[in-house]
Amino acid sequence: MPYDGNVMRRAVQRLEEDRRRRREEAERLRASAYQRQPRLEQLDRRIQSTMAGLVAAALRQGGDPVQAVQAVREENQGLQRERAVLLGGLGLPEDALDDKPACPLCGDTGWQGARMCRCLKELCAQEQIRELSKLLDLGEQSFDTFHLEYYSQTPYPGRGSSPRGNMELVYDVCLNYATKFGRFALKNLFLSGAPGLGKTFLSACIARTVSESGFSVVYDTAGNIFAQFEARKFLRDSRDGLEARDETRRYLSCDLLILDDLGSELTTQFTQSALYELINTRLVADKHTVISSNLSMEEAAQRYAPQIVSRLDGEYHTLHFFGDDIRLVRKNRL
Repeated sequence: MPYDGNVMRRAVQRLEEDRRRRREEAERLRASAYQRQPRLEQLDRRIQSTMAGLVAAALRQGGDPVQAVQAVREENQGLQRERAVLLGGLGLPEDALDDKPACPLCGDTGWQGARMCRCLKELCAQEQIRELSKLLDLGEQSFDTFHLEYYSQTPYPGRGSSPRGNMELVYDVCLNYATKFGRFALKNLFLSGAPGLGKTFLSACIARTVSESGFSVVYDTAGNIFAQFEARKFLRDSRDGLEARDETRRYLSCDLLILDDLGSELTTQFTQSALYELINTRLVADKHTVISSNLSMEEAAQRYAPQIVSRLDGEYHTLHFFGDDIRLVRKNRL
């Protein structure tokens, strides 16, 4: 799950800052304890000395190393008991001055061998949500705050069901897609319908849930995405071109891409080529994609090249949004 470089850099920086803060707090506590009870400093030095002696005794040649190790161990245990009593007198637990990592799995390094530790994954997820929130309102948007009561229960003309009944099905698919990401039967979704029906809201819900599960998520509008592909091609080795190359790499390689407002862009031969590269590359790499659009699949077929529509129609599950504009419904109820 390749996280964006900025997300990873900020997460690692937070990990290092937390580690430094804990070290500084431990040093202040140790200095205060030594000042209040000078004997503690003497004991800590003796304990360090006996630990070195324990290693030396274990490696000692000649004589009886077992007896030597036992003698050093008993001395160390006696010092530890005295230390615990003194710390208790200061109202501190016996391990208060010990250097303890916040994450025992990785020792606060963020890595277990070549595998990212869960502590760093959690920080990456937090930073990723912060990054997503710059473009997508994730403040109150979650599956728990999605309200079906704004959708009419009256059968909608030409649909055979009510907006409420339809949205119950749409909601269930989106919820399962997000909570079972990577294990759900559907890999790609095409959210189709007029503005104001909840497409962006449910996209935000999916983004939040998948990101919090530790997967890399990128959200962007069709216009911004195609602009980055254009900059990558025509600006090349310039600073903007290099940044665009990094951005397009994120679009192509993230675990989940949410492409918003497909169809709002100016359709040219270049945007068609970029859209095909994006869709096809992600399909070949078995990456998941959610596309939202005001277009129906039939309207998309009139606008985009056949090879694009073939992949959209064949590899994406379409979720239809219909009914009254929720923003207006909510406004009228105020």
